Amino acid sequence: MTEPSAPESPGALARDAAHPLRVAEPRVPFSALRPEDVVPQMTALLALARAGVARIAAVADADAGAPATYENTFAALEEIELSVDRALGIVRHLEDVATTPAWRAAYDAVRPEVAAFLDGLPLDAGLWAALRAAAADPAPLDSVRARHVQRVVDAFRREGAELAPDDKARLAEINGALSALTARFAQNVVDATAAWSLHLPDETRLAGLPEAAVAAARAEAEKRGRDGCVLTLAMPCYQAVLTHALDADLRETLYRAYNRRATVPPHDNRPLVAEILALRQRKARLLGFAHYADFVLADRMAGTGERARAFVTDLQARTQAAFEAEAAALHAFRRELEGDSAPALAPWDLAFYAQKLQQARYAFDDEQLRPYFPLERVLAGAFALFERLYGLQVVPRPDVDTWHPDVTVYELRTETGASAGLFHVDLFPRPTKRDGAWMNPLMVSAPGVPHLGLIAGNLSPPVGDRPALLRFAEVETVFHELGHLLHHLVSRVPVRSLSGTSVAWDFVELPSQIHENFCYSPAVMPLISGHFETGEPMPPAFLQALRRARTFRAATAQMRQLAFADLDLALHIDYDPERDGDVLAYSRAILQAGTPAPLPDDHALVAAFSHLFASPVAYSAGYYSYKWAEVLDADAFETLAPDEGIDPAAGRRFLESLLSRGNSAPPEALFEAFVGRPPSLEPLLRRNGLLA
Repeated sequence: MTEPSAPESPGALARDAAHPLRVAEPRVPFSALRPEDVVPQMTALLALARAGVARIAAVADADAGAPATYENTFAALEEIELSVDRALGIVRHLEDVATTPAWRAAYDAVRPEVAAFLDGLPLDAGLWAALRAAAADPAPLDSVRARHVQRVVDAFRREGAELAPDDKARLAEINGALSALTARFAQNVVDATAAWSLHLPDETRLAGLPEAAVAAARAEAEKRGRDGCVLTLAMPCYQAVLTHALDADLRETLYRAYNRRATVPPHDNRPLVAEILALRQRKARLLGFAHYADFVLADRMAGTGERARAFVTDLQARTQAAFEAEAAALHAFRRELEGDSAPALAPWDLAFYAQKLQQARYAFDDEQLRPYFPLERVLAGAFALFERLYGLQVVPRPDVDTWHPDVTVYELRTETGASAGLFHVDLFPRPTKRDGAWMNPLMVSAPGVPHLGLIAGNLSPPVGDRPALLRFAEVETVFHELGHLLHHLVSRVPVRSLSGTSVAWDFVELPSQIHENFCYSPAVMPLISGHFETGEPMPPAFLQALRRARTFRAATAQMRQLAFADLDLALHIDYDPERDGDVLAYSRAILQAGTPAPLPDDHALVAAFSHLFASPVAYSAGYYSYKWAEVLDADAFETLAPDEGIDPAAGRRFLESLLSRGNSAPPEALFEAFVGRPPSLEPLLRRNGLLA
């Protein structure tokens, strides 16, 4: 049932259907967006936003004539922030997925002013006075709005609302510099990745690669007007070479290129990393925190940097013995294959020999599975699961405008047939698209109004007349991003800034990661798999082997993630360039603990570590969140899917008690409401085969 719209508040921004960045509907006219319109449209929007903030601040004036209430302060400010953030988000999104010099110039032109506006809100003395006056209003609020008030007040204090004027000016300067530097970092990674390629005049050096990977290399060469094959650092190509190429020199070439990205002018991120870290520490200390990690984690489940570090250290200790045993087994396996004189494993050997060991142990590899996972079947199966588990229907919407021919659009409908929202699916790599996979909540709506979102990735694309055939890890990626998408689209929180994925960063991965578990479910596998030519189901033996292989080198994978988390916390708690020297060498030493082969001296992954440095906050001081949320998802999945089946009653309860609740209650309360108790570490250790 559609709820009535809220009355216009003092912060409401004028909406204009002819203004693509200000329409308040989930159908963005992407084909009508032009980079030359961005600056005038954002300038006009910011003028309206500043006027709205001034109206809110005036409420605190004793002569204003109207008392400060929740609606004319907190609700009005939320309207302003979301409108501005959504407009810039559309521009940023196009710079992410379809960048051109014109789009990048437009984004770079408006980003600093928008960042300055949003960062400056907690520093506006009049606005802060109005919010404090409204917070003191004795009129009772429901629990969600009361939570909103408290979180905004806490955030304003944490972001400098009570600083002296000189310190506010210093903070504004730091925020502006961080916004600019992190945007440059992200663009350098995209540009450096796109700039590298390796032309091979024939296929000789591609021996061992699956035919699909060779065909993709041929197609890449043809697209560039060259003969032979072209390799790139796009993830499907990179992983195919590292996992299957018999030519060790070729594996080394791609490994070194990938792990040295963004270290050479004009795309050199090394100085940016040092500047970003220094600015973050200055900001934290200016705001009264011992270090940046404590500043970031003050409103997250972990609470402090040391508590996050204790979590990482504990898991490392529980994993270390199994990690060492797996490393020894892989080294021994190479000697079995090649004799006692076989050299020690190098980093570019690990995936290659691990794949061979997996095949020897379980009699299958990812390439045998690939024909059973055409992307359309995976998506259709995931949508079928959502209907059975949650009562949600997914309907294609080819009539909806989007930004590239590869992109498809769908509508998510509730059990009553109401629209929960539209979403775009953009899953293939392009030179104009950033790497990785992500979900973007393009538009957060009030209950009864459809949301808008998207999932994006860089998965194996179609080649020739064959459809996109996914590796199993890519199937998991699809489920992961769809989990984030559901969290966004099914949200029914009346306060939009507490809706969907606007939760504590160490809770946000729970809805995504919990859905990955269904990829291993015997009840779900028939929905998501079928041979792309015959439609035949995947042989039961493959599923059995896949399930057995789930714990294959699980300790190695876990230690790698924990090393990333350890590095993140070390950079944001401990690192001192005067004492610790070059940040690349410092980072290499920490990451070494998470890999069973010595890292080369030119290893510089931190220069392309977008999770930490591609935005002012992102996962900085929060990379541990993946493992933190994995503890939650492993535990909650045992309640959501008893015996790994599809339980509609449990699904509806998960939907109602957690998935649709956003940040309307503390994450600990939402978890306990569903599971019935606090989280336990044992389910994760059991799932990974690490529980003694």
